[in-house]
Amino acid sequence: MRSLPLPLALTARLSPVVVLAAAGWALSSGPLAAPQAAENKPVEETRTQSRSEPGPSTTQESKTYEGAPAPCDALASKSVKSLVPGAKTAGKEIASTDSKLRRTCSWNALKGYEYRWLDVSYEVLASDEAAERSYAGRVDEKSGGGAVPGLGDEAYSVVNLTTEDKQETREGVVLARASNALVIVTYNGSDFESKKAPSTDEINKGAIKAAKEAMAALQKGTGG
Repeated sequence: MRSLPLPLALTARLSPVVVLAAAGWALSSGPLAAPQAAENKPVEETRTQSRSEPGPSTTQESKTYEGAPAPCDALASKSVKSLVPGAKTAGKEIASTDSKLRRTCSWNALKGYEYRWLDVSYEVLASDEAAERSYAGRVDEKSGGGAVPGLGDEAYSVVNLTTEDKQETREGVVLARASNALVIVTYNGSDFESKKAPSTDEINKGAIKAAKEAMAALQKGTGG
């Protein structure tokens, strides 16, 4: 196999440190939505209720998941081999400031001239309502794409093509919500010989496949 010079932007992606650092938080850079403000307590107290004892809580919000599952265990080995040929199936978890609430695993590899990069992230918010707001805000930031039926409570996917130094890269993003948790998948690819990107269909289907497996891992109770 002859050696080809890699474009500057994609050479940076092939550096494990840069790839993992960039990939880990590309989708989680937005601030987490704050929980809804507490409702006012009733003005009057019943005569039988002691003033020293708190009344029934009116601020508790519904949620299902207490913490994020291990993202590197979210995909089957055969899925990793299919989506990222040549990658170590164990993946690499990105360091997080709060691993209970936010975790990301990354796989990337260059096999021949084909490069693939896959990220799977979990984010667990304080309540269903907070997750709904975060999901809606992130979808509003994107253009194109559409809903993914049958994935969590709601899901969205979008695929974009970029070209730099005459090298095409196609990237798919899937954002899905289940109760108070978000599943975020980023999947992209390039061909360094043809300088063409994989088809939209390949990238979109690959990202959705990874998102469905990650969602299944979450819903099995590993994050509850």
